[in-house]
Amino acid sequence: MTGEKRPGKVAAMAEARFITFEGGEGAGKSTQVGLLARALRAKGLSVVETREPGGSPGAEQIRSLLVDGPAERWLPLTEALLHSAARAEHLARTVRPALAAASWVLCDRFTDSTLAYQGYGHELGEAPVEALRALVAESPRPDLTLIIDLPVTLGLARAGTRAGAAERYEAMGEAFHERVREGFRAIARAEPGRCAVIDGSGDPEAVHGEVRAAVAARLGLELP
Repeated sequence: MTGEKRPGKVAAMAEARFITFEGGEGAGKSTQVGLLARALRAKGLSVVETREPGGSPGAEQIRSLLVDGPAERWLPLTEALLHSAARAEHLARTVRPALAAASWVLCDRFTDSTLAYQGYGHELGEAPVEALRALVAESPRPDLTLIIDLPVTLGLARAGTRAGAAERYEAMGEAFHERVREGFRAIARAEPGRCAVIDGSGDPEAVHGEVRAAVAARLGLELP
């Protein structure tokens, strides 16, 4: 029938993309990953949802070392190394195979989180974090990074109400999280072509609307 939209045809025409979601604690990244995945699948696209640290069996084991225990458990450099080790597994086992199979990959956190949390939050600096990124994650680079921004106090309040809230990073204090927020903002300023800053202070549907608009503007894909 003339003018009929065929999801399979859309899927065949749309190149696989790697989209990362970034932001501080309580930003709602996981929710937004799920909402965008649903919208992309409604267009007939194959989608893989994943996260960091984690996203593959070995990386999930490393994740437990990073999110459990007291805030002072690791030195900043040790944290960055653990995140990078998990990332190496995740990229090899999950992300690269999914992209090679023409699936869109939506990832809750990626290399920008290491720079924001360890580089800025823990004040490790950009140079060692960038060296690890170049070693482990030179490819693929995200096609689009959605940085969900909201005030630190609001994010920590939201994070404190979710199940399993007693994670290490949430216990690191407001000053740490303010540095993390500034880290993400600095990343967005440095790479405006890749990064889109999303206002995360609204309800999930409002934030999802901004995410859809960014995907349309940056990747040329209109979503319902």
